[in-house]
Amino acid sequence: MQHWFRAGVAWITLNRPEAHNAITPDQRDRVIALLAEASEDLAVRCVGLTATGRGFCTGADLRDTRTPRVRPDGAQKLIAAVLDCEMPVIAAVNGTAAGIGAHLAFAADLVIAAESASFIEVFVRRGLVPDGGGAYLLPRLIGMHKTKELMFLGDKPSAADAADMGHVNRVVPDNQLQSLAEEWSTRLAAAPRSIVLTKWLLNRSLDSDRPTGGTSAFHDEAMAQDINMTTADAQEGIASFVERRHPDYKGW
Repeated sequence: MQHWFRAGVAWITLNRPEAHNAITPDQRDRVIALLAEASEDLAVRCVGLTATGRGFCTGADLRDTRTPRVRPDGAQKLIAAVLDCEMPVIAAVNGTAAGIGAHLAFAADLVIAAESASFIEVFVRRGLVPDGGGAYLLPRLIGMHKTKELMFLGDKPSAADAADMGHVNRVVPDNQLQSLAEEWSTRLAAAPRSIVLTKWLLNRSLDSDRPTGGTSAFHDEAMAQDINMTTADAQEGIASFVERRHPDYKGW
């Protein structure tokens, strides 16, 4: 595992290329901890997830003798850590993403894939039930029938296929993956604090309805707007518009 911080972006890199970055329990727990730290650090404005070698993450490392005995909530906690990270998360998928590795990418807010990348709901090939929130994530991303096709048949969509289905935001030549990921992460790191509340609103909208009373999408929106107007970035955004200048957002 590699971790570094640059210009407001915390990068987390899976670094077991010899195992195509199949993830061990220790690595999973480390990623969860790093995402929690990013949420608590005001200097972090965006998180990037990527990997070395030919694979992004080919799932749980079934060769690790501890893996079969790990409770399924471990995989769920990994996906929840991405979804619940306050800051926007970009996944730069450099190769095969299978099983929990695919779900790790899909949980990110933005997904960029190299042309050589592929995404596999590999569980059916191993006689397993999907874990890591897959049955929650995929129907919301691509619809129920397409999810069932992928999970029942275990096929291997290409990066282009994944983009067509809605898994992926952008597909680029392999040698352009990192540069686009850095470009997008730099833009997000310069964004106002409101992006945190926007992520929260959008994620909650998947499980809420429209009515204005109680816990609802409209109630959440009104609350987020009230909170956002207390931030320095909101005041800077308004002031820069009035003064006809480029805003200088600080992330608080």
